[in-house]
Amino acid sequence: MENIQAIKQRFEIIGNDAKLNRTIEKAIQVAPTDISVLVTGESGVGKESIPKIIHSLSHRKHAKYIAVNCGAIPEGTIDSELFGHEKGAFTGATSTRSGYFEVADGGTIFLDEVGELPLTTQVRLLRVLENGEFLKVGSSKVQKTDVRIVAATNIKMVEAIQKGKFREDLYYRLSTVEIHLPPLRDRKEDIHLLFRKFASDFAQKYKMPTIRLDENAVQLLLQYRWGGNIRQLRNVAEQISVLEQNRTISYDTLRTYLPDAGKNLPAVINTDKKESDFSSEREILYKVLFDMKADLNDLKKLTMELMKSGNSEKVQEEHEGLIQKIYGEEKRPAAPNADYEELEVLQITSQPTTSDTVIIQEPPQQDKYHFAEEIEEEETLSLHEKELELIKKALERNRGKRKAAADELGISERTLYRKIKQFDL
Repeated sequence: MENIQAIKQRFEIIGNDAKLNRTIEKAIQVAPTDISVLVTGESGVGKESIPKIIHSLSHRKHAKYIAVNCGAIPEGTIDSELFGHEKGAFTGATSTRSGYFEVADGGTIFLDEVGELPLTTQVRLLRVLENGEFLKVGSSKVQKTDVRIVAATNIKMVEAIQKGKFREDLYYRLSTVEIHLPPLRDRKEDIHLLFRKFASDFAQKYKMPTIRLDENAVQLLLQYRWGGNIRQLRNVAEQISVLEQNRTISYDTLRTYLPDAGKNLPAVINTDKKESDFSSEREILYKVLFDMKADLNDLKKLTMELMKSGNSEKVQEEHEGLIQKIYGEEKRPAAPNADYEELEVLQITSQPTTSDTVIIQEPPQQDKYHFAEEIEEEETLSLHEKELELIKKALERNRGKRKAAADELGISERTLYRKIKQFDL
């Protein structure tokens, strides 16, 4: 068994962090076996190196090693890519094709971004893990394969299982041994070492002097959060190597290449994931529609009572609670005759009579239902129009990304694609 330092030199792994060393040690220990391994860690930490170590130290090292990026393959074709298909299985299948599991028989398959696999493909993968059997797309013949599966993901699998996006039984089959790669911010002593390695590599590549950091710049490098991990650090080193004329990099110069540098203040973060904003808006919309329907029914009931009895005061007394519900805290409309309880008395002296004549002026007749508002009932949207509106809104919110829009709508990407064609969006 090779030691950790030899493995680092062989696979060009830079760093002396204890967590990194433990990760490599676990990979070395698990390599001679055939058990499945799940590599976890944030994006950009170098998860692709672990499957290579495992394959090269296993008894399968002379067989094929195939790396598959599950997130880059469309949902409609991933089954064909992994398991192959028969001629005529679908439109465009002009010939029989062998999938990765058939080609890599006896070797190792690395499934990167395994958390992005569709649920239907997860079922097929589970069968391969359990008994080494699979079916080509469009075939009824069961085929056998002997492959070692190493998977990797940057998502929190427990949350994906709770949301129903990943099968729990598949997770436990894949994570027989789980190897976690620490983020770069947890490897403080390795950050400057990695930067110097990248700077030296780019100096040779672009044939220019190597850049160096002053003391203040080194401190900024160590304090920065590095959300993109090693990939971001490499990108920054390359930018500075190409763009800066002065090969000694100061604190201020380095800060211009680090977004939000110096703003890493502590913050309270709610780790409980909520449903999407789109789902919340949809629920609010439905609630408003139901409340409007209930108010409309109450108004119909009140109007019918007024039409039957013709006595507005009686109706107001009997349905005081209903009127309060409809008008809320607003002042209830008064009875039609309430404004005219006092009669106006006019004294006319211009008449040539022996005595003053008192004339009582009757109030003008007024509609007894003047307090009722006229409500024009709008025609509600049809189911077809609501569906079309929700699809348009989901696509706009996700900038045309069908997969993300389908996830928010709770439908498959294939169904969304069919709806887009149907509605000519």
